[in-house]
Amino acid sequence: MSISSNAPDRASAPGTEPAAALAPRKPVPWGLYIAAAAMLAILALPQPEGLPVAGHRMLAILVFAVIVWISEAVSYEASAIMITSLMAALIGLAPKVDAPSTTYGTGAALGMALAGFSSTALALVGAALCIAAAMTITGLDRRIALVTLSTIGTTTRRILIGSIVVTVVLSLVVPSATARSACVVPIMMGVITAFGVDKRSNIAAGIMIMVAQATSVWNVGIQTAAAQNLLTVGFMDKLLGERVSWIQWLVAGAPWAVVMSIVLYFLVRWLLPPESESIAGGKEAVQRELAELGPMTGPQKRLAAVSIGLLLFWATEGKLHDIDTASITYVGLVILMLPRLGVMDWKTLQGRIPWGTLIVFGVGISLGTALLSTQAGQWLGRFVVAHSGLATQGTVMVFAILAAFLILIHLGFASATALTAALLPILISVLQTLPGDIHKVGMTMLLGFTVSFGFILPINAPQNMVCLGTETFNGKQFARVGVPVTVIGYLLMLLFAVTYWRWLGWT
Repeated sequence: MSISSNAPDRASAPGTEPAAALAPRKPVPWGLYIAAAAMLAILALPQPEGLPVAGHRMLAILVFAVIVWISEAVSYEASAIMITSLMAALIGLAPKVDAPSTTYGTGAALGMALAGFSSTALALVGAALCIAAAMTITGLDRRIALVTLSTIGTTTRRILIGSIVVTVVLSLVVPSATARSACVVPIMMGVITAFGVDKRSNIAAGIMIMVAQATSVWNVGIQTAAAQNLLTVGFMDKLLGERVSWIQWLVAGAPWAVVMSIVLYFLVRWLLPPESESIAGGKEAVQRELAELGPMTGPQKRLAAVSIGLLLFWATEGKLHDIDTASITYVGLVILMLPRLGVMDWKTLQGRIPWGTLIVFGVGISLGTALLSTQAGQWLGRFVVAHSGLATQGTVMVFAILAAFLILIHLGFASATALTAALLPILISVLQTLPGDIHKVGMTMLLGFTVSFGFILPINAPQNMVCLGTETFNGKQFARVGVPVTVIGYLLMLLFAVTYWRWLGWT
C-alpha cells in the first residue's frame, strides 16, 4: 500500500517539527492573567456573612468577566464561552441556596449559564440584527441617508444638520448602531471627497465626529436603536417583572436626545470651526449617488412597508394592541423572509449577522440572572447601600450618584452591552434594597440611558471606531467634543430628573 506524499513524516529526525508547530505562539494576554488571579483571590477570601457559597463564587466570576471585558484580553465571544464554563464548574459544585445539603450539579449550572438564550430580549436583538442586515442587503438604508441629505442640502451647516437627521431617521428603522454608522460613513466620506477638502480638515473631522456622537445620543432616545437598551428591558422583565414599552421609552428619551442634538451641533461648530461655510460639489455628489441607485426597487419598497408597519405597532403597544415588541418584530422578520414576498433568504442573511453579539448578549442576561438567583446581587446591593450613604439620599441624588458611576466606569469598557450585562443587575439590586418609594422600573430605564454615554473615547462605542477608521479625526479631537457633551448631557439628565421625568412619573 502506498503512502500519500501529503501525509506527515512520523519517522522524521529527532528535534524536527512540522512548520506549523514552529510558528511563534502569541503570548497569553496580561488581562487574562489578572482576571484569573482576581477571581482566585476572591474565591480564597473568607465567605462573607449572609452570602451563600454559590453567590460568593458568582461574584468571583463577575470580577473575572469585568476585567476580561475591560482589558479586551480575549474576544467577547471567547469570554462568553469562558464565563459559561466557569459557571458550570464553580456553581455546579456549590451547595444550592435553598437546599444547602445538595449541590446544583454541573448540568443544572450549565442550564443556568445558558438561560439567557431563552430570553425574549435576546430574540428581539436577533430579529433586530436581521432587519438591520435586510437594510444593508436591499440598500434601503443608503437610499434613506442620501434622500435625507439631498432634501436638507449640502452646505457645511446643512451637512452637520443632515448627519443628525439621517441618524434619527435610521435609528427608527435600523436597530443597530454599528450598522447605522457603517451605512452613513461611506456616504459622508463621498461628500467630503466631493468637497475637495483635506481629510484632516475641521470640516471632515466635524462631520465624522457628529455621526459618531449623534448615534450615541439617539441610542438614548429610541429603545430599539441599540442592543444595550434591549438588554436593559430584558433585565427589567426578568428581575423586576415589568418593562418599559417602546413608546414609553421614546417619550422619556427623545426630548433629551433632541436637546442634546442641538447642543452637539453648536459644540462641533464652536470647537471645530469649519474652514469654509460654502463648498461646491457636495450636492452634485449626493445627486450623482442617488442617480446611480436608480428608482426604488421592489425589495426596498417591501422592506420600507414592513419597517413602517413595525414602527406603528411598536408605538401603539398597550394602546391599540397587546402584542409585545419582540413578537411583532418576529412577524415582520417572517414577512421579510417569505419566498417572493420577502427581500432575503437565509443563505444571504447568515453571513451578515454578528453572531458573537447574540452569544455575548445571551450570556450577559444569564450572568445578571444568576447573580440574583445565587443571592450575590442582593448581598452586593445591601453592601453598597450600607457603605455608600445612598439610603439617606433622595431619589434624584441616588440617580445622580449611580449615573455618574456608570458614566465614569464606561471609560474602561469598549462595549455598552458588556457594561450593561456586568453592572445593571447589581444596580437593580441596589434600587431594590434602598428604603423609600423609588420607581425601580423608571430608575432602571434612566440608568439604561446613561449606559449609552460613550462620548469621550473612540474605544467606548463601536460606532466611534467605525468613524475613527476614516482617519478624519484623532482621539484628542474626539475628546474635545466628547467631554463637554458628557458633562452637559449628564447635567441635562439631572434637570430632566427633577422636572420632565418626574412629571412622567419615572422619578
